[in-house]
Amino acid sequence: MHLGSIYLIVNDFEKSIAFYDKLLDMAVTSRNGSRFAQFAFEGHNISIMNGHFDTDHPDQVVHKGEYTDGLDDLRSIALAPNTHKFLLNFWVEDLQSEHERIKRLNISKNLTKVKYVCNVRPYYYFQLTDPDDNVMEVTGAYTPKQGEFDA
Repeated sequence: MHLGSIYLIVNDFEKSIAFYDKLLDMAVTSRNGSRFAQFAFEGHNISIMNGHFDTDHPDQVVHKGEYTDGLDDLRSIALAPNTHKFLLNFWVEDLQSEHERIKRLNISKNLTKVKYVCNVRPYYYFQLTDPDDNVMEVTGAYTPKQGEFDA
């Protein structure tokens, strides 16, 4: 089995594309009108699926096979409350610089400060959310300031 793409079914297609364009610092790689957009990088894909397109444009989409409630109703998925059971993890060379860059972009209402956790080894990260409240974690090399994580 191989990972083809990670699809995010979104409520506001254009707002989500703008968010990921800024976050990933890259333009959409490919797009299928206002239904689907893909960001391809480093052999992986994050795809944005407009949860409203199929319902709003039934004349442009052909579905065959059994319809499954809860799986095929993209609009209901896009409108459902986010339970945060899914997390996108990114890593960068310089965590502090990336945190500053994302803060300057002002693209997330939920950008945390850099955090620290140690279970097997020390781990530095910060978190943010996209327009649909999907959680992202960004990790990377970080040198804490004197006393930053003292108890």
